[in-house]
Parts: sequence; C-alpha cells; structure tokens
Amino acid sequence: MDPATEMLRSSVQEFVAATAARQPTPGGGSVAGVVAALATALGEMSLNFTRGKKKFAEHEDFYAHLGARMEKTRGMFLTLIADDITAYGMYSRAMKLPEGPEKSDAEALALAAAIDVPREMAKLALALLEDLLSLSDKCNPWLVSDLIAAGTLAAAVTVLCDLNVRINAKNLSDTQAANDLRTASTADRNRAAELAKQIEQATEAQLDG
Repeated sequence: MDPATEMLRSSVQEFVAATAARQPTPGGGSVAGVVAALATALGEMSLNFTRGKKKFAEHEDFYAHLGARMEKTRGMFLTLIADDITAYGMYSRAMKLPEGPEKSDAEALALAAAIDVPREMAKLALALLEDLLSLSDKCNPWLVSDLIAAGTLAAAVTVLCDLNVRINAKNLSDTQAANDLRTASTADRNRAAELAKQIEQATEAQLDG
C-alpha cells in the first residue's frame, strides 16, 4: 500500500501519532487537508440537521444542491492530503538522484507540486467558506456554533496553505513568479479571514440570543 493510501486509511489516533513522530509526513500540508475535511464535515452536519425541517422547507432545493457540493468538497480535500504526501515523496526521490539534468528536472517538478497543492487547497477552502456563508441565514439555530467553527477552521486552512507556499516559493528561480505567488496566497488568506468573520456576524444573534 502506498504511503498516501495508508495515511488516509489510518485512524485518528494513528494519524495524530504519525504527525508527532520524527518523520516528514504527515506534516503541515496533510494536517491542513484533514482540518479542511473536518471543516467541510461540520458544515455538512449543520446542513443535515437543518434540511427536512418544516421551518426551512422552502430551501430544500438549496440544501440538496449544497449538500452534494459539500460532499464532493470533502472528498477533494482528502485527495489533496494524498497529493501532499505524494509531493513530498517526489522531493525525497529527487534529492537522492546524482547531480545532473535529471535531478534538476525532478527537483523542479517536486517544487511545483509542493506549491500547487496548498494553492489548490486554499482555493477550495475559499469555495467552502462561500458555501458556508450561503448557509448562514438558512441554518438550524442550534447548529450555528458548528457552522461558525467550520468557517473558522476553513480560514485556518488558508493560513497553513499560505505558510507552505511561502516556504517553498523562496526556492523558485523566478523571483517575480515567487512574489506573485506570495501576493496571491496572502490575498486568499485575507479573503478567507473576512469570510469567516462574515459567517460569525451573520449568525451572532442566533448564537447569543
């Protein structure tokens, strides 16, 4: 069984222990993926405890569409966990190659993967936050704390992704490309924080009332 598949099939206890161990994976990228999947799951739980209730009957079509989207999103985050582990494997193999064109090409490919995975994860987290915000005014009031938690976790994912992008972008030979990546990554992080804030503000009255 490849490392990515093995990690996805591990228990929570095994994953936590593996993260704590002196080994490169799972690391920050994989943890970000797990947090993102859990954020999505909390959003799904908020949705599932709302749909079917008479008070919200007019939104059933919306719930059906959003529920399908969130389920797909959760699966995509799990795939990105595997992609993160695979990206490190590419880097590890590249480091073992003798100096030469093959090593340089392998290193460049591994670096691209190490940047692409967190960028894709951040974009998906932003899409999730938009979905959570769309649910905020159609959510069972007893579940708004979980909805807020989902938004908070999704925003935290973009912070982790930003850190991964920044630490890898510095190794790019193209300085302008590195700067553009940092700028875009920071913008996503800031946008995510704003969306999480909007979700909490939209449900604040139900949370405290």
